[in-house]
Amino acid sequence: MARMRKKADLPEKICVHCGRPFAWRRKWARDWAQVRFCSRACKAASKRSG
Repeated sequence: MARMRKKADLPEKICVHCGRPFAWRRKWARDWAQVRFCSRACKAASKRSG
């Protein structure tokens, strides 16, 4: 079984829309380089605002 990692040890990025930091998630493992938004809500709001 894999060892647990502390959230502080995970890589972080800054959300393009809201400017808040967000940490790596397992579901983003394959495309972490392309992830720009912290949530679907920020992605949708960014498209709405132009």
